[in-house]
This record gives sequence, C-alpha cells and structure tokens, in this order.
Amino acid sequence: MLSRRCFVAGGICTGILAGPFAASAHTAGSFQLDPRFAPQTVRYPGYGSGTIVVDISNRFLYLSLEDDTARRYGVGVGRAGLSLKGAAVVGRKAEWPSWRPTRNMVRRNPEKYARYANGVPGGRNNPLGARALYLYRGGRDTLYRIHGTNEPSSIGRSVSNGCIRMLNDHVIDLYERVPVGTQVVVL
Repeated sequence: MLSRRCFVAGGICTGILAGPFAASAHTAGSFQLDPRFAPQTVRYPGYGSGTIVVDISNRFLYLSLEDDTARRYGVGVGRAGLSLKGAAVVGRKAEWPSWRPTRNMVRRNPEKYARYANGVPGGRNNPLGARALYLYRGGRDTLYRIHGTNEPSSIGRSVSNGCIRMLNDHVIDLYERVPVGTQVVVL
C-alpha cells in the first residue's frame, strides 16, 4: 500500500503536486541557503528609493527603499571577467522567460551550449527560472539579466556567464516590486 509520505514525495519529484517550482525543489535536494543570503531589510544609504544595486564582490542585490534602507537578496554572479558593470535600466520583464545562449557562450563552451542555440522555452527546466529582468543601456539589450535559477546552490557564488541569479521565489518578489524603467547599478 502506498503511504501518504511516499505519494507526496513522489508527486513532488515528478512535478505532479509541486506546481511551477518542481524543478527547483528537486534540484535543491538538501540545499540550505546560508541565512545571510535570505531576503532582509538592511541599512543601505546612498541610492534613491527604487534603485537596484548589485554588489558583485559580496554577492548581494539591494533594492533601495526609503530612509536609507534596502531589501537585500543573496545572488549568484558571473565568473571573473563575465559580469556587467556600471549603470543599466530594466528594459523589459518576463514571467517564465524563454532562453537562448549568446554566441559568446556557445563559442566559449560549444559542448554545453550549442545544443541550445535555437533556444529553450520558458518553464521549470529553463535556466532563467521563474522571472527575468532584462538589463538595457541606451535603449539596447545588454544580454545580461537578473533572473531566477534552477541551480539554488549557485547563490553566493561566481559561476554564471555574467547574469545575476536569484532563487525563484526571491526573483518573483523582486519582479513584483520593480517596474520597467528601474535604474540598476552593478558595482
């Protein structure tokens, strides 16, 4: 006879009961987020309310609030030499975005990325996760994103091809708080 625990665990692993985050729950396994990377309100002066600031060195993204505070999230960032630096703006937002590796990603690692050259539709197995904020400069897409991830263990690390990764539930929270046009500063 099938126990309730077995039924629920099986449903989560196959995505039957887990809903849109089945891949994240399954991929996470025994992953435990370091508490310092959990969303929290911190003192953070120097930026106007509503500005997103990404501190690559310390692996944090800050959404500036009023009264010199910010909502801070832990992030995964690009490997050395692959990160965007400076000012940008959120030029577009997408829920469950599709993804296509850049030509440079395919060139650097064809074994890993060439098979995705035609793109991957949005969904649980997509590398951009549940939401994406597309970063623009001068009205042009920089090809860098702030997005969810199906690799939760990458939070707090330098592992990406340059994008800013967040846990899916954290990027959903940020996505709901910022409009297109939000200023972004990457330090």
